Amino acid sequence: MLRIFHNTQYDFIRWWKWAVGLTIAFLLIGLVSYMRAPINYSIEFTGGTMLQTEFSKPLDVADLRARLTAAGVTGAEIQQFGSPREFTIRAQEPRLVATQAAGAGTVARRIQQVLNSAYGPGNVRVIRTEALSPRVGGELRRSALIAMVLSFFITLIYLAIRFEWRFGAAAVIATAHDFIATLVFLKLMHLEVSLMVVAGLLTVIGYSMNDTVIIFDRVRENLHKSRNESLYDTLNRSINETLPRSVITHALSLSSVIALLVLGGEVIRPFAWVMGFGIFTGTFSSMYVAAPILIWIERKWPRKTSVSRRSPTVMHTSPTRRSPATAAR
Repeated sequence: MLRIFHNTQYDFIRWWKWAVGLTIAFLLIGLVSYMRAPINYSIEFTGGTMLQTEFSKPLDVADLRARLTAAGVTGAEIQQFGSPREFTIRAQEPRLVATQAAGAGTVARRIQQVLNSAYGPGNVRVIRTEALSPRVGGELRRSALIAMVLSFFITLIYLAIRFEWRFGAAAVIATAHDFIATLVFLKLMHLEVSLMVVAGLLTVIGYSMNDTVIIFDRVRENLHKSRNESLYDTLNRSINETLPRSVITHALSLSSVIALLVLGGEVIRPFAWVMGFGIFTGTFSSMYVAAPILIWIERKWPRKTSVSRRSPTVMHTSPTRRSPATAAR
């Protein structure tokens, strides 16, 4: 099957305007969605208590929320977790109405008492309980933000050493696009930002950067080999030459992601969703974000070489015929 991708001559860059339009539309949808409701953070970042519960029969989320509110647990976040009988209940400490300050363990016990009283002790089973103070959650959020900023900074240093600044700028912008697009995907999929998701985001950054570097490395080689070729054609040729490698790598990566989605369970599933979308958007940005930006930078700040690469079309000049007198000289 991979013979299909050998010696290909697809004009990938031709569709860059459509790709940019699609990207802008997707990001605008994410912006509108974020303005309506911000991204959900797990209790690892906000602090509070999370209970994963299993009931003997399917329940209605509205009924469960009403029973908790009536018992004094207001503002609890309830989500179905897997089957219709499993739910996760999240509540922060200030949301528990009580006469005295309550710890996270008190919140968990209070929720469990409400569930046992409403549905019967034998009909409710608490599978897992997590509790974090808001202070610890804030520290984890800062640490996650620092980790992502450092990853961008270290990546920029690496690209500045390996490539010239034009390539590095295009690659960093493409990676930032992948990061923002993945956040939009998380918002549209109603996935919580947890430590597992942050790990997926960091992996996406590395994966996206690696994909772009592979193509740009081939571009750099081809620029030295074919100095009379336009940058537009060089980018297209480089993408086609790395296509077999990209197909194999992405197919293997997606097979692992699918296995995690099917067999990994609910805990690992957000990480798998982030990775799956990251593989797609990383491939997309390498061809339709990094490459057009590189062409734009080259036109704006052309390199000081004898060969002009400002235009996608190649300017060929015919050899000048010399007169006999000139030849004799």
